Amino acid sequence: MLDPETFLVELYVPVDEFCKERLPPERRPGRAAALDRSEVITLALFAQWARFRSERDFWRYATAHLRPLVPTLPGRAQFNRQVRRHRDAIAAFALWLAERLGAHQASYEVLDSTAAPTRNAKRRGRGWLPGLADVGWSNRLGWYEGFHVLAAAAPSGAVTGFGCGPASSNDRALAEALFAQRATPAPRLASVGRPASGVYVADSGFAGVECEARWAADHQAQVVAPPQEGSGRAWPKPKRRQAARWRQVVETVFDHLLFAFRLERDRPHELDGFQARLAAKVALHNFCLWLNRRLGHPDLAFAELLGW
Repeated sequence: MLDPETFLVELYVPVDEFCKERLPPERRPGRAAALDRSEVITLALFAQWARFRSERDFWRYATAHLRPLVPTLPGRAQFNRQVRRHRDAIAAFALWLAERLGAHQASYEVLDSTAAPTRNAKRRGRGWLPGLADVGWSNRLGWYEGFHVLAAAAPSGAVTGFGCGPASSNDRALAEALFAQRATPAPRLASVGRPASGVYVADSGFAGVECEARWAADHQAQVVAPPQEGSGRAWPKPKRRQAARWRQVVETVFDHLLFAFRLERDRPHELDGFQARLAAKVALHNFCLWLNRRLGHPDLAFAELLGW
């Protein structure tokens, strides 16, 4: 079990390596920022632990305990602006870690989605994200207001791509966007990552004869998903159980994102803030997996990695 200061140093080393290896030098007019890019990304990831109840709570901890490591710590508002500005770099770091973990050599990826609430669905008014977050249904939460998060993960648990849409988004529509962007990459949606083998194991929410055929023909994405009830197709029980075992890893990934890294409790006010936090949570997940592997611990055993 690592203390917070040691964990921060362990995190900073690959972040700085990534920034020097994969990103161009920072060039901005005016005075230099209080923190360089590597420091911003490191703190942005560290801030996602559920030990911090909110961004304000993390900042109280940082000002009380982290100044010896980060003496130029700026104000909270300035730091938040820097995190949003480096949103794409944080997402790229998450996917770089997936490469380091060998996720793209996997024979398949597991595809699934989860609810990310941003506001109580019963509250009146338009809220902070009108036209961006809306109301949708989740088997875990019931009706909720927020975003629908999609992720692809290798069997090891490393997240190889992710994205989000309004809560009302259909699983198949989000999958269509991910497959299309992976087939024809766009810089603005770099978080979708790149495919491994092109085979995806998913649940019945992604199933459909027409869409499965279209994805295979247009995007070279083969989706293996149990058919929905009433579709006229049927899988034998052993095949369904095997698919459920393969999908279990993405349930563990979402459990980390939602509870260990606070996605369930975040209440963002801006879309780029939500996207930056989501990218930081995915990056922290991949980093913890990478660190566990380096320390000889089980890949997904995060609970005892950090001691407060």
